[in-house]
Amino acid sequence: MDIILAISIAVGCLILGGVGGFILFRYIIKQKHDQIIKEAEIEAESIKEKKQLELKEKFLNRKSELDKEANQRNQKLQSYENKLKQRELSLNQQNEEIQKKQKDLESQKDSLTKQQDKLSSLITEQRSKLEAISGLTTEEARESLIESLKDEAKTQAQQYINEIIDDAKMTANKEAKKIVIQSIQRVATETAVENSVSVFHIDSDEVKGRVIGREGRNIRALEAATGTEIVVDDTPEAIVISAFDPVRREICRLALHQLVADGRIHPARIEEVVAKVKKQVEEEIIETGKRTTIDLGIHGLHPELIRIVGKMKYRSSYGQNLLQHARETANLCAVMAAELGLNPKKARRAGLLHDIGKVPDEQLEIPHALYGAQIAEKYKEKPDICNAIGAHHDEMEMTTLLAPIVQVCDAISGARPGARREIVEAYIKRLNDLENLAASYPGVTKTYAIQAGRELRVIVGADKISDKEIDVLSTDIAKKIQDEMTYPGQVKITVIRETRAVAFAK
Repeated sequence: MDIILAISIAVGCLILGGVGGFILFRYIIKQKHDQIIKEAEIEAESIKEKKQLELKEKFLNRKSELDKEANQRNQKLQSYENKLKQRELSLNQQNEEIQKKQKDLESQKDSLTKQQDKLSSLITEQRSKLEAISGLTTEEARESLIESLKDEAKTQAQQYINEIIDDAKMTANKEAKKIVIQSIQRVATETAVENSVSVFHIDSDEVKGRVIGREGRNIRALEAATGTEIVVDDTPEAIVISAFDPVRREICRLALHQLVADGRIHPARIEEVVAKVKKQVEEEIIETGKRTTIDLGIHGLHPELIRIVGKMKYRSSYGQNLLQHARETANLCAVMAAELGLNPKKARRAGLLHDIGKVPDEQLEIPHALYGAQIAEKYKEKPDICNAIGAHHDEMEMTTLLAPIVQVCDAISGARPGARREIVEAYIKRLNDLENLAASYPGVTKTYAIQAGRELRVIVGADKISDKEIDVLSTDIAKKIQDEMTYPGQVKITVIRETRAVAFAK
């Protein structure tokens, strides 16, 4: 405001007085300038004094803090010094005690040395007297004593050996039988009975008509999708599912259960449900394998080996369920290995895996024992386990003690009464041969042996074989079965060619 006032006065002077006004303006400006400088200097001086006071106050505060810290540190140092002095006193006392003990030990050592010298002289004197009496030197007497002890030890050792051999000859056979009997008694597995049919129970006979469908299209679609034969007869509240493959029967049974519960039964829905059930069965196979390994206490198996173990649930060997046979053999191996002082965990592992070559996903021309050893080796099992698997039918040389144990326990599990039936194995092999023979023809997509092998259904691709060619194909298959296979009665060959058109409404 002062500057504005001065400018206003100067402007007025300029207007009024010309040069005089300008001089007056300069004078006023100079006075104002000097006044501003003085005020600034006064203000700077006051700020300076204020800052100096603040710094002095901070300095004094910091000094008091440092003095406190120094006092505390000095007190700590004083306490440490006192402790060190006390420790030094105690160490000096201990040193004095040690020196005293050392002097006592030296005096005891001197006395012991003197006594030892006396004993040595006495021993030498007595030895010279004995040599004079016996007429033998010390070395000669020692050699004579050693020879006599040797002869006595040899005689006693030979007697012990003869007694052990005689006892072993008398008890070896008895002990071996005892070990086998104890192993069998400690393991109990139910006898498996092989069936070729499953029964699906229904609430009422009205469901049968829905399962059959218009002109039988539902039941045909279900049979084609699952590879089974579905018998809907006069049996009350039951539908019979017939197939030699337990996996197919289980898939068909579960699919029927879902279809009946849902109520929608038509070919498209049947195919959808069957595909879903197949996935569920695969998951159940893996879960079964995991449960089996956990029950037996076997760890670290490769996931594919776990899947193969689970798949054993749906396979049989001479009418005996393969998974139950493997579990029984594993437990027998563990018990027998423990009786013989071997590793029971390894024996149980080898026993569980000994028949994995019986459940391949493809057809093989090598024995199942050798194939099982190859699978185990592929999935990083140890060499002694692989050898036990491959040698349990003498198709490979046994290199470990596990191999004969697995062989014996496999024979025990299979030879007990009611465990196996030779007829079922031959029956399943004949049905497999029927399906494989038909599948060898070009254009064939699926083959199913049904009605206990009395009918063979062959499904061909509509884009690969024409309607005229299916007659020729059925005749060729029938002729080949007649020439190459042995079978009771007659086999009906049904070739199915189907064309489908699928569209989606959105």
